[in-house]
Amino acid sequence: MKLEEIRTLEDVQAFLEGTQAVVFEVIDSKAVRYRWIERVLIRFNYSKLSKKQRGLVIRLLMKVSGYSRQQVARLVKCHRTKGRVSCGRVGGVRFARRYTEQDIALLVETDRLHDVPNGLAVKKIFERAWVEYGDERFRRLATISVSHIYNLRKSASYQRQRTWRAKTQSRQIDIGTRKRPQPDGKPGYLRVDTVHQGDQDGRKGLYHINAVDQVTQFECVVSVEKITERHLIPALQMLIDGFPFEILGFHTDNGSEYINYKVAELLNKLHIEFTKSRTRHSNDNALVECKNGHVIRKLLGHAHIPQDCAGAVNEFNRSCLFVYVNYHRPCLFAKREVDERGRQKKLYPYERVQTPYEKLKSLPEAWQYLKPGVSFEQLDALAANGAAGEVGTAPRSDDPIPAVRSRRADRSSCASVDTEAQC
Repeated sequence: MKLEEIRTLEDVQAFLEGTQAVVFEVIDSKAVRYRWIERVLIRFNYSKLSKKQRGLVIRLLMKVSGYSRQQVARLVKCHRTKGRVSCGRVGGVRFARRYTEQDIALLVETDRLHDVPNGLAVKKIFERAWVEYGDERFRRLATISVSHIYNLRKSASYQRQRTWRAKTQSRQIDIGTRKRPQPDGKPGYLRVDTVHQGDQDGRKGLYHINAVDQVTQFECVVSVEKITERHLIPALQMLIDGFPFEILGFHTDNGSEYINYKVAELLNKLHIEFTKSRTRHSNDNALVECKNGHVIRKLLGHAHIPQDCAGAVNEFNRSCLFVYVNYHRPCLFAKREVDERGRQKKLYPYERVQTPYEKLKSLPEAWQYLKPGVSFEQLDALAANGAAGEVGTAPRSDDPIPAVRSRRADRSSCASVDTEAQC
């Protein structure tokens, strides 16, 4: 049975239920498809059918034409109102076009010659061309409004003839000062960076917040689960409290974990200068980047450490790492020399190899840089106890006044300076 042989509603019912085999081809042309729908509606006298019978005809039209129920309903409505299924454009009000393609071409030429001026300037150019120079081409454009100039620039005709690309505008954020800190030999100017402890199977590892003093190379590390506001702000407070001297400056790269208003508010409350690295000056934060590799990566490695281990790692940082790095690990301090041609050269003589604590004590009038309640006698005891087996801890963030404490460490894990380096 062919599609044209479906004459009755019983044939339609059998075809839809699949009990009657029907041979038909898919219609590709929209016009042919519309004519077939129109013939089916006329054949079954659709307007006089019952609701149930109309449903059968609608299902037949949907199955054969491939149209959705909404589209078939629109075509049936068009046939009932106009007497035919039309594929023409549904009419709408078309306004007379005032500015022609020639006017748009003149706008394109004007923008090209004058490097795309603003709308007011373009209107003035059109007006002068017609009024003062009598150029007939600009008769209509001389009265154009400023806003419609921008409408014409957005038109497809204008875009085909002329396109321009605006460069990405840099965004100025008024958080921190973009400069390199100048400590002038005074401790308390920190370089801060974040070290990520690897991913594994799609799971993030913990983060280390590493802070290094520029003058003495005093270092403090705090480990956190995430670098969100909830974890980062207490970690920064702990870092600032961990140093035995007053903090005067805080320098970071341009990472969003530090360049935000919460961190700026914390530093402003503590009267700490907030600076960030300059563009195309990769050495601005080189000191802490170097410490990331020579201290954190050597002692903690590159392997993944789960985020829920942040508390245990942070306890290790306070009990072992802080004392070892600052009181027993020698650092090299550069000596600058200027040759006869005015070039600076850095030398690292043996007499300048010191621990950060020794460097701090060697500064002129070093006692004046210490925090209230902290003395060199306490720090000397901390260094001695750490070497003998009692490992001191860095001040905790919940102390009202940062102070130095010590506790008895497990001798199996940190019995000497050599074993501390292996913790």
